[in-house]
Amino acid sequence: MLSERRLKVLRAIVQDYVGTEEPVGSKALTERHNLGVSPATVRNDMAALEDEGFIAQPHTSAGRIPTDKGYRLFVDKLAGVKPMTAPERRAIQNFLEGAVDLDDVVARTVRLLAQLTRQVAVVQYPSLTRSTVRHVELLSLAPARLMLVLITDTGRVEQRMVDCPAPFGEASLADLRARLNSRVAGRRFSDVPGLVEDLPEAFEAEDRGTVSTVLSTLLETLVEENEERLMIGGTANLTRFGHDFPLMIRPVLEALEEQVVLLKLLGEAKDPGVTVRIGHENAHEGLNSTSVVSVGYGSGGEAVAKLGVVGPTRMDYPGTMGAVRAVARYVGQILAES
Repeated sequence: MLSERRLKVLRAIVQDYVGTEEPVGSKALTERHNLGVSPATVRNDMAALEDEGFIAQPHTSAGRIPTDKGYRLFVDKLAGVKPMTAPERRAIQNFLEGAVDLDDVVARTVRLLAQLTRQVAVVQYPSLTRSTVRHVELLSLAPARLMLVLITDTGRVEQRMVDCPAPFGEASLADLRARLNSRVAGRRFSDVPGLVEDLPEAFEAEDRGTVSTVLSTLLETLVEENEERLMIGGTANLTRFGHDFPLMIRPVLEALEEQVVLLKLLGEAKDPGVTVRIGHENAHEGLNSTSVVSVGYGSGGEAVAKLGVVGPTRMDYPGTMGAVRAVARYVGQILAES
């Protein structure tokens, strides 16, 4: 375990390196920070931190920079989440409240996160598997053709065409709509199949084929495989940090193009707290020089998806964690009110 004094030295090194982009020397530390000890003691502490792998010497200069291990300790022990100011919170709320639908909410969230953090922003659409049904609408397009509209508690809208085996009258359609919503509205998607399996039996024999077709379409919509969608923005921000990527920026950009990689980076939505993955903690080799800060968002206190940012390991962790958490909270409020 590091002593309290060495933890203070490590915190000062991380703060200075993030702020100045220059390796940090003992003389600069004692001048900038009230560490309460002599430069010689700070040099000894820095030597000990280097021996234990928390800082490293990038080249022959006297300065040191944090390693992944040093950033990890900083995030776990030393970095509080920097709260947003009242004007910042108002600006976030006003910007997101102007959204007209779920796509607009996600697009605005990506833009806002990228601007606030000056990193790459990634937002996962709310997953159907973690959503509940708000309403099912059935519209007649032709005597034997319907449109099924599924609306979720997160504001997601899915539309499907249904070709019926026989004409389906308005009275039967109204009956099906009412019975269907009485069973599934407000229920989790995983519960829906069991709630509707005997529904065709409530209808006349000539209508049961159409009811079964509608239910099949609904269930296919609930379990669709391509439901995981992401939006990404702010990749141009990475060009400002070219010197932070020891090899090239290209592997980072290539990794960010892979949706599967990004979903793994964000992590499971059911983990709602702020998660920070630093450097080599990211399994994808192209992202070993980056850190990912992510958090779950959703309505009613339950996370239905994740959002976060990707940037170089030399990032303002307290500020980034605060921004990501604040934006997630407002997105959740908007979804709850939508």
